[in-house]
Amino acid sequence: MERRTFVFASLGLMTVGTWAGLRAGEPIMGTGLRAHQRRGHALGTRVQFTVLHASAAVAEAAMDDALAQVQAVDRLMSLYRDDSQLARLNREGRVDAPDARLVEVLAQAQRLARLSQGAFDITVQPLWQLYSDAKDRGTLPSQQEVAAARARVDWRALAVARDHVALRRPGMAVTLNGLAQGYAVDVALAALRTHGIVHALLDTGEFGSVGDKAGGQAWLLGVKHPRDPQALAARLRMDGRALATSGDYESFFSADFAHHHIFDPATGDSPPELASVSVLAPSGLLADGLSTAFMVTGPARALALVRGLPGVDVLLIAKDGRCWQSPGLAALLI
Repeated sequence: MERRTFVFASLGLMTVGTWAGLRAGEPIMGTGLRAHQRRGHALGTRVQFTVLHASAAVAEAAMDDALAQVQAVDRLMSLYRDDSQLARLNREGRVDAPDARLVEVLAQAQRLARLSQGAFDITVQPLWQLYSDAKDRGTLPSQQEVAAARARVDWRALAVARDHVALRRPGMAVTLNGLAQGYAVDVALAALRTHGIVHALLDTGEFGSVGDKAGGQAWLLGVKHPRDPQALAARLRMDGRALATSGDYESFFSADFAHHHIFDPATGDSPPELASVSVLAPSGLLADGLSTAFMVTGPARALALVRGLPGVDVLLIAKDGRCWQSPGLAALLI
């Protein structure tokens, strides 16, 4: 997975050695805690954890477990591993006795597809492959090629059950690039909690947190501006929810960002209005999926959907610079 969310931690832009504004081994004054950090690689991106704990041994064991859980998600859901269950589904059209974690993520994808009336659709992989191949040739696909790829996109033709998952039409393919990094936040946080960790900040391509940074100070995240790589569009206090961002700048097929890695299944091309969407939600899986869905729905439908989703807030930035936010986001902005 090459997708990267470009949300950076600490008071400004993240730099090596100062992730989350803390250095490894740094004591947290008046708490008895120390900062412990781990970096790795999974899901096509850098993975980073910061854990606050008095015991280095406990912190290291917890981060070992969390990283192992993230790498397990990668082994199941990567498009770039021939041995992943997702790659087998795309290659063979069916996986029997699928891993429960894959079923969980696919089931969430189908719920989001129903919620968004098909705006979110993980079967858009044929469109991504078409545009990627055309980019390698220095061009864009023709209308006829797009129409042919669109004919193989339909979330309703994906069967998801505990004992099997299957694609009902030839040539279909699934991508979990809009869910797996968020899900990795969830499994990593769950692993940390089993080791008794109560203060942590995680980056798996999307962000999650538990507890606080020190002395009651919230973990702080900066959402990068979609058009200025040196600027922040917003700075947020994390409140225990997960944060995910999708943007037209993350992986694109044209220099003007008009054609990028997020597709509207109704048109076979990228949605034209938004440059980025950041979502806070109770889980990384939900935040990740909604940030992609809202890129497709556009601001009016996104804000209407958020009103019916408990614990969800959103920041939307248009290509022309206009911004919208849900009411609950204002309390977290700094």
